[in-house]
Amino acid sequence: MRIWSQERYRQAAHVAAEAHQGQLVPGTTLPYLLHLTNVAMELMTALALEAGHDADLAVQCALLHDLLEDTATTYAELQASFGPAVAAGVAALTKDSSLDKAQQMPDSLRRIQQQPPEIWMVKLADRITNMHAPPATWSQAKRRQYRDEAETIHAALHTASPLLAERLQQLTRQYARYLD
Repeated sequence: MRIWSQERYRQAAHVAAEAHQGQLVPGTTLPYLLHLTNVAMELMTALALEAGHDADLAVQCALLHDLLEDTATTYAELQASFGPAVAAGVAALTKDSSLDKAQQMPDSLRRIQQQPPEIWMVKLADRITNMHAPPATWSQAKRRQYRDEAETIHAALHTASPLLAERLQQLTRQYARYLD
C-alpha cells in the first residue's frame, strides 16, 4: 500500500534542489538539500507509523518548507506547481521577515495552527532536524533561545504527532549538552 506519491516526492525534491542550489546547511559545507531530505525522512517515519494523515501534503511541504523564505520562488509559482494546499502550508511555515525577530516565531506558530495537522508535523520535523549540534559560531544565549523555541514549538504543536512530539522532546533534553 502506497502512503505518499513517489512522483510528487520526486517533483518537490527536484524543485527544492534547483531553488536551493548553492546554499549550504549553516555551519557546514553540506548542500542545503540534506536538511530538506532529513525533514522529509523524520516526517515520513511518523507518517508510516501514524495513520490518517495526508502524506502527500506533508511530504511535499517538508521538502519545500524553506522555499519562500530562502529562495526567489514566489507564492504564485509554488501554487501553480503544487496547488493551493501546499502553497498555504509552505507560507504558514515561512517566517514573516517584516516582523520584529521576537514576534516571528509566535506569528509563525499561529499561522501553522490554522493549517491542517500535517503542516504542524512539518514544523516539528524541521525543529527535530535542527536540534543536533548548533553552529560553532552560536553564543550560549543563542543556543538557549533555540532550545527554548523548541519547547515552545513542542507545546504548541505536539498534538499533531505523538511520535514527532516525543522525538522533539527527547532531542530538546539532549540539547542541554550544548549549553553552559
